[in-house]
Amino acid sequence: MNKGELVDSIAKDAKITKGQAADALDAVITAIEKTLSKADGKVTLVGFGTFSVAKRAARTGRNPRTGKEIKIKAKKVAKFKAGAELAKKVNK
Repeated sequence: MNKGELVDSIAKDAKITKGQAADALDAVITAIEKTLSKADGKVTLVGFGTFSVAKRAARTGRNPRTGKEIKIKAKKVAKFKAGAELAKKVNK
């Protein structure tokens, strides 16, 4: 499912226009982005899951074409851990 299909589904289920659904989805995404960009940002949606930020240490990797070693900088990455309810529904 892509963003357009998700907007269509939200609009249909919530009985709102596609424009309103797109605005609502954009607002949710923006709120999650803003929270995760803060120091210890974490968004928990009970039953659905938790968005968090993890630190990935600097490391040495290899260029797959040449085999030459390259340095990969440390960075922060977004993580998602599914909640119990979502995990149950996925594993039906």
